[in-house]
Amino acid sequence: MAKRHSNGEVRARLTAAAKRAMKNAHAPYSKFKVGAALLTTTDKIFLGCNVENASYGMTNCAERTAIFTAVAELGPKMEIRAIAVANNQNAPCSPCGACRQVMMELGGPDLIIIQANLRGAVAQFTMAALLPGAFALDPNTPRP
Repeated sequence: MAKRHSNGEVRARLTAAAKRAMKNAHAPYSKFKVGAALLTTTDKIFLGCNVENASYGMTNCAERTAIFTAVAELGPKMEIRAIAVANNQNAPCSPCGACRQVMMELGGPDLIIIQANLRGAVAQFTMAALLPGAFALDPNTPRP
């Protein structure tokens, strides 16, 4: 059974983990380092950071790195509870469109996204708020 934490505890824990992950980012071109921390419904945390490439299309965002790592370890049935995102520019960092689509598909409309800066949590949203009218191949997929 997963331990239940208050929303404040979850935000603080994930924000701290996202900041740690950000330090591992490979961002030699943009210098914009991003870290993400994903919390599963079983209370397991997975980290991700952005990994840039000279061919920018080959760059992977922190959020997708964390999600893909969780899927690689737990399989496609894992359930995401929340994701925190932090960057080295001390600005709120909203997931890009590609990350939003992956997060919607694997986390659903109720997934919580925490945008953090170096001082802590700044804002919190659900996927339904960040990606209204999300694309889905399965007509039974919950839509915002």
